[in-house]
Amino acid sequence: MNSVINFLVKDLLGQASILIAFIALIGLLLQKKSAGKVVEGTFKTLLGFLIMMAGINIIVGTLTFLNTIFTHGFGMKGYITDVAAIAGLASRELGSEVALTLLVIFIVNIIIARLTPFKYIFLTGQALLWMATIGAVIGYKAGLTGLPLILTGGIFGGIMAVVMPALAQPVVRRITDSDDVALGHFCTIGYLLTAAVAKVVGKGSRSTEDLKLPDNFKFLQDTYLSMAVVMVPMYLIPAVAAGPEFIGQYSNGMNYLMYAFMQSIQFVAGVFVLYSGVRLLLNELVPAFRGIAMRLVPDAKPALDCPVMFPYAPNAVIVGFLATTLGSVVGMLVFPMFGLAMILPGLLTNFFAGGTAGVFGNALGGRRGAMIGGFVHGLFITFLPAILVPMLESYGFTGVTFSDSDVISTGLILGHAFQGNWLFVALFIVFITLIAWFVNGKSPKSHEEKLHETL
Repeated sequence: MNSVINFLVKDLLGQASILIAFIALIGLLLQKKSAGKVVEGTFKTLLGFLIMMAGINIIVGTLTFLNTIFTHGFGMKGYITDVAAIAGLASRELGSEVALTLLVIFIVNIIIARLTPFKYIFLTGQALLWMATIGAVIGYKAGLTGLPLILTGGIFGGIMAVVMPALAQPVVRRITDSDDVALGHFCTIGYLLTAAVAKVVGKGSRSTEDLKLPDNFKFLQDTYLSMAVVMVPMYLIPAVAAGPEFIGQYSNGMNYLMYAFMQSIQFVAGVFVLYSGVRLLLNELVPAFRGIAMRLVPDAKPALDCPVMFPYAPNAVIVGFLATTLGSVVGMLVFPMFGLAMILPGLLTNFFAGGTAGVFGNALGGRRGAMIGGFVHGLFITFLPAILVPMLESYGFTGVTFSDSDVISTGLILGHAFQGNWLFVALFIVFITLIAWFVNGKSPKSHEEKLHETL
């Protein structure tokens, strides 16, 4: 029995590429496509996702190097936002509970999508794993075990898997000019906050994608060239601060500045690969997903990982990344003055979540919205992990905290609910509701937007 559960949860649901390809297969079969079309669509969906992940892995590798030299070069010490480390520690004690909670989240997601107007199927496997982890850890430390523990984390996580894409969808429609795909990434509260700030400060600001340059600088209108111009100094400056001896551990005899330069160019190459994978994935998955929409969950929308937003506003991705990084550095320096933990900037989070925040900010407030909204986003994603630290330390997790705003919010809401602090829970939910209402309040109402009126 355990081997079957491990196969279903870890090898199927736990492998995002297999899960998404399997869903495409089901969708094509439900549409009664020919055998050749089923094989082609399933394979191209799998290939597109793996190409996207290859790009992400390149980016992760180069950003991990940048994060290391950035932290060492400027002498930073504090808490790191490392969800993988927490998940690894939790799995030693709660491995089966986390896996079963993940399974319940997925089942609850499908049931809600089938029975309610909120037709979102959350397909970002690692994000569901983080949500399952925080739910299992908080519930276990509150004294829950067995079925109550699994159902508590699973039901709450399943609700979040539907609510978060629903709250983001009005802005996603504006970004993509369609309603075919949704955002399945548990940083949505941060994105909505960015959009809210952008809506206030960005009136009349032109889009980041409408940049007009003199003839000598028109080469910067190429996404990848402009990205290289930004990223090369982003790597070289921390490399100078870290010094040749430290970087020599990684460069395998290459000059340390040349190595840093090549890492910055590999970052750009990774983005190119990522965008290629996203386009292939969407071209195959969205049509295949209509089979599920027509049969199992009418009008269902796939909620996919945040990089699917990047090709719609690539300049905004870089603006959001830089603005979020600046905000996180300021937050790292300022928040400890008020007794909070020092949270080190996590450049992986800053790129993926910050880049997406930039796209959201640009959609509602143009360049100014992407810049100022992105800066506020950096402060926000530094503040949230800091206020979660005391709770995690009371559970035995030291030196690390979560990074995704929705996952942290889940931890804070569940943790304070179990402690009987319902005022905190109520105020936090009101805060989220007000942000969502402000961002989407003047948009034409659809099923998911009516959610704001019922919260």
